[in-house]
Amino acid sequence: MLLFFGYRDIPIEDLTIKYGKAPSKFIEVDGMNIHYRDEGTSSDSLPVVLIHGTGSSLHTFNDWTKQLKLEHRVIRMDLPAYGLTGAFPDRNYSMKNYVLFLKRFLKALGVPKCVLGGNSLGGGIAWNFAVDYPEMVDKLILINASGYPTEAKSVPLAFQIAQIPIINTLFTFITPKFIARKSLENVYADKSIVSEALVDRYFQLTLRKGNRQAFIDKLIAHKEPSPYQNITQLKQKTLVLWGDKDELIPVDAAHNFNRDLSNSTLVILENSGHVPMEENPTESLAPVISFLKSR
Repeated sequence: MLLFFGYRDIPIEDLTIKYGKAPSKFIEVDGMNIHYRDEGTSSDSLPVVLIHGTGSSLHTFNDWTKQLKLEHRVIRMDLPAYGLTGAFPDRNYSMKNYVLFLKRFLKALGVPKCVLGGNSLGGGIAWNFAVDYPEMVDKLILINASGYPTEAKSVPLAFQIAQIPIINTLFTFITPKFIARKSLENVYADKSIVSEALVDRYFQLTLRKGNRQAFIDKLIAHKEPSPYQNITQLKQKTLVLWGDKDELIPVDAAHNFNRDLSNSTLVILENSGHVPMEENPTESLAPVISFLKSR
């Protein structure tokens, strides 16, 4: 099995050559070398900050950024545990720790206030951050965001394996590439557009030193109850954007956000799954551009 499925970590230097070229930059935050991109209009005093989800990286917003950076400053980062950033040194993957990380990251970049958007885990971080630091968030964009208790219709294979004792230990060095493909197909409505290049990116970034263990640590961490009751506190203008074919966080959650937020716009995208900004970038970006223009 090791002969066929065993993969060594890919040196960070090699991954950086492929996935961390300009406009990528690195900045030290809490002892970590954070991979990020800061593009577009540098004079924009209200940048758009985009946060990816579990198992992903800042590259998930590549297509959106190409268009958004023409009129906005757009900031993305690889969250701790994912991409080129690597693990939290203390292996603490609580929501509170992610929120504190985001605050320190924005402070390091000199960003006092922003439009904050996130997908899945990133969406959960975004609204929790807005609850704790409302003065730092002008608007929110929640894309298939985590938060409400939900029952997944289908869970990516990598998520399932990472939560199985003993098997998950093997996962840190025996990581079949087909797991990456199956997991991506799980979150796409149209499986046929999951390309080899997309699978390679997700898979290779998983092989950054520490990321496989971090992926497991994140998924087996003590499941803190989501403070979703706090969502009603949010006063920021919010776009709730959802793929109607999402089987990981079904569309009912979108209606929950729209019900509990006092100033929200709900857009349901037909024939999109859990990562609409990646699966259907043009269609999913259109309501975002309108939302950013609105006051």
